[in-house]
Amino acid sequence: MKEENVILVNENDEQIGLMPKLEAHEKAVLHRAFSVFVLNSKNEIMLQQRAEHKYHSPLLWTNTCCSHQREGESNIEAGNRRLYEEMGYKTDLKELFHFIYKAPFDNGLTEHELDHVMIGYYEGSPLVDPEEVHDWKWMSIEAVQLDMIARPKEYTVWFKIIFEEFYHFLEKHKV
Repeated sequence: MKEENVILVNENDEQIGLMPKLEAHEKAVLHRAFSVFVLNSKNEIMLQQRAEHKYHSPLLWTNTCCSHQREGESNIEAGNRRLYEEMGYKTDLKELFHFIYKAPFDNGLTEHELDHVMIGYYEGSPLVDPEEVHDWKWMSIEAVQLDMIARPKEYTVWFKIIFEEFYHFLEKHKV
């Protein structure tokens, strides 16, 4: 299977090139990404536990889904595509904000992303792709925040960063 490229961007989210995903993570090059948070009517977030064979952060808990846009794909199109591929359902997504972060992994790779954070709502159970997702659960926003403090090693590095931004956005904008 051919490795996917990520879209290299400057700090204004303007495309400046393409690079294979692994190389971008090895070189810590800024690239475009997205993170999807799906909530239910109880204001719980659907979390996923990454598959055991993932090349980084296996079996760690993270947001509903996240990945990288493909060239020519809008942020919402990318979010919908990956949500369906990983979690097996579709829902309307809305982009909330974007920000830049840098997160090194234990294996020497680094996420350096201009991340577009999206929200959607869903009430059902996902039909997860076991190649991508080991498990899933609904968890209240407050419980996630407390659990990250109590068990930080159970969560992906990027989710801890993105969750804080998401939490503060929800508080500020009363979403």
